[in-house]
Amino acid sequence: MANLVSTQNISFLLVFAEGLLSFFSPCVIPLIPVYVSYLAGSAEKGPDGQPVYARGRTLWHTVCFVLGISFAFFLLGMSFSALGQFLGGHKTLLTRIGGVIILLLGLVQIGFFELKFLQRERRFHLNLAGKKVSPVMAFVMGFTFSFAWTPCVGPALSSVLILASGAKSALVGNLLVLVYAAGFVIPFLLLGLFTAQALTFLERNRKLMKYTIKAGGVILILIGIMTFTGWMNGISSYLNSFGGANVPQASSSQAVEPPQPAPSESAASSESAEPVPASSGASGVAPASEPEPEAFPAFDFTLTDQYGNTHTLSDYKGKVVFLNFWATWCPPCRQEMPHIEELYNELGMNQEDVVFLGVANPKTDSFPHNQDVTVEEVKQFLTDNGYTFPTVMDETGKVFGDYMINAFPTTFMIDRDGNIYGYVPGALSKEIMQNIIDQTLEAVPAQG
Repeated sequence: MANLVSTQNISFLLVFAEGLLSFFSPCVIPLIPVYVSYLAGSAEKGPDGQPVYARGRTLWHTVCFVLGISFAFFLLGMSFSALGQFLGGHKTLLTRIGGVIILLLGLVQIGFFELKFLQRERRFHLNLAGKKVSPVMAFVMGFTFSFAWTPCVGPALSSVLILASGAKSALVGNLLVLVYAAGFVIPFLLLGLFTAQALTFLERNRKLMKYTIKAGGVILILIGIMTFTGWMNGISSYLNSFGGANVPQASSSQAVEPPQPAPSESAASSESAEPVPASSGASGVAPASEPEPEAFPAFDFTLTDQYGNTHTLSDYKGKVVFLNFWATWCPPCRQEMPHIEELYNELGMNQEDVVFLGVANPKTDSFPHNQDVTVEEVKQFLTDNGYTFPTVMDETGKVFGDYMINAFPTTFMIDRDGNIYGYVPGALSKEIMQNIIDQTLEAVPAQG
């Protein structure tokens, strides 16, 4: 989980900030005294004439209110994430479209222009008169309050749901919604603790709150630009370069997820690629087949390695190929690469039954937002660390797109017939590497 969050922490911080700013907006603030006063129940005046609330009861009702808000956000998030899964084969296009929409929402929020359907409120009007305060009623109020897509909250929440739909997994999509919900509801919890003081403060500072909506719009514009252009790639790889020295022993379940692929024409051409169905076995490999599977041909490519030698994957039919996607900044990759080098030497240096190929995605002038450093820097990294197994340079990102790489490292096993036998996202021990190689060598050819 730490790696998952660390690779995307800029997005998560911005989403959290959006949640906070969604609360501190001119559209939400006027509603707070009404809702909080109702949650607090009847108040008695103290000696100084100020209202005194039962803090314990208010906090409990506020928690239920917050749960109602979060529940609605998660319902929306899960539906959008399901949409994202359905469009997974077109993620590059989805990323481009999502970036443009988020950018437009940011422009709407700062007042550059208006979208009428976002300016309309979608609030369920509850008749609270005579209703007794209860945890259930507080939950229902929170649920209905979350649908108040006012002119302020609408663009922010919509942008988060778009990010959730484009997330690389349902977990990431739900985490984005959770972070937004946390930013939005934490102030409510604080209100529950300091109801009287908070109501007084908000009443005195309502005019100042109008500027927070502009700040939220700027954040939306930044998210939109980074989503569309792939700027997040460089930021994420830079952040991941820290902490690569002391990495705990990695297992097949540990992987660093790269940022969304930078939109490129070459990557777009492979958007229809579907991942191989996976179900991890005891060895850590995810077999791509059932007892009688259909053959799933590996995506062919012709690329050049660090020595200037050309490799065409289909030329290795008759041999097993250990295809490893990695990045110089990825700590789990660095953890497993010595094992790959050892097996490369022990199993005949690609002259016998097993071929080892690394795949890197270095940035170039034409593709500045690729996953790694420049070609020369990748070559220098290999030389400095004594890695001699061939690593081909996917300078356009097409091979990464074909194999739908969404975690570093990821290893694909290609059988003797040139079909994908299975794949493993995450770092592997030498023993597991040897095990999956043996499995692939012994595999019964799939029925084509």
